[in-house]
Amino acid sequence: MDNTIDRDIIRNHIDAIILRLLTERDRYGYEICKEVASRSGGAYELKEPSLYTALRRLAAGGQVSSYWGDGASQGARRKYYRITKSGRAWFKHTLAEWRSIKQLMDKLIGEEA
Repeated sequence: MDNTIDRDIIRNHIDAIILRLLTERDRYGYEICKEVASRSGGAYELKEPSLYTALRRLAAGGQVSSYWGDGASQGARRKYYRITKSGRAWFKHTLAEWRSIKQLMDKLIGEEA
């Protein structure tokens, strides 16, 4: 059995993953994908189409905003994303919900004795 994670299991949590990364600092899209792969030890790879769909959804909901970097130090201009006040509130709510679900799932299907 390989160590990759079924994409369907994480699909409903992509927004929370992105917002978590944006709580640390503003990031551009490719950087978000690389960070997800790095933090998961390669077990999960966030594909760019999924990322940009989520970013558009989060922007439409007011959880993130974007701006263009100056491009002076990197060459091409990059579009950066930042979490908004509304996004921080939504992330806190989602994190609390995730912790409750995790606790419940540990009770229901957690480690065997």
